[in-house]
Amino acid sequence: MDTTRGISSEWIKRAAKATGWEGELTRRGFLKLSACALTSLAFLDLGEAYGENAPLVILDNAQGVILADPTRCVACGRCELACTEYNDGRAQPSLARIKIARAVNFGPSGPTGGEAMHGDWGDGLVIQGVCRQCPHPVPCATACPQNAIVADPQTGARVVDAAQCLGCRLCQQACPWGMIAFDEKAGVAAKCTLCKGKPKCVEACPAAALRYVPWRDLTRDGSPTRPTLSVVPPETAKACLDCHVTAGAKATK
Repeated sequence: MDTTRGISSEWIKRAAKATGWEGELTRRGFLKLSACALTSLAFLDLGEAYGENAPLVILDNAQGVILADPTRCVACGRCELACTEYNDGRAQPSLARIKIARAVNFGPSGPTGGEAMHGDWGDGLVIQGVCRQCPHPVPCATACPQNAIVADPQTGARVVDAAQCLGCRLCQQACPWGMIAFDEKAGVAAKCTLCKGKPKCVEACPAAALRYVPWRDLTRDGSPTRPTLSVVPPETAKACLDCHVTAGAKATK
């Protein structure tokens, strides 16, 4: 069976038929399929997804990012409380943009982690879940059909505009790290805002297990912690294709 970059031609044909693009199995058509694939863009290396020599239009990254040190975490949960008290005006750890409670017993892999299991039932490490402030294309923002996840002008962090959020939870499905919270009471999603450049979780940690540092790409450190299912809205996919296309392809348009 013929393959293109490791993807079978049969798969491409089926995907094209399902999306109505069976007549566009050109490089341009393949790019469309890649942009709208039912997998988060976070799993796709940009070189593989859009061409190794593709000129990229890079959106500004966040100014900072929160680094977590599992060897220091004592699982006290103060960071989760500080997060929701500042952002939501109530103490509700389940809504926190930093995740501690879910990793206390077994770690990110859950009880099936085997010998690699963390937490109290494993090696004792509590692996904190923190927003990695993903670089462009930001999976949660790309998946949002309302463009409700936008860059904060002060910190550059992608934040949820509650007035625009419809509560569809597609951003939750798109985040490879499982870091999108959902406010059941308000019916809207929530993510790390970096607290205007002074993260309250960092300030509240008694063990210095969290640090706020200048932004760096953390998405390549470790593997995604959960499977994702993300459908990229057609309008977003089209906008991406206008940028992520080789110069040669543009010249032939």
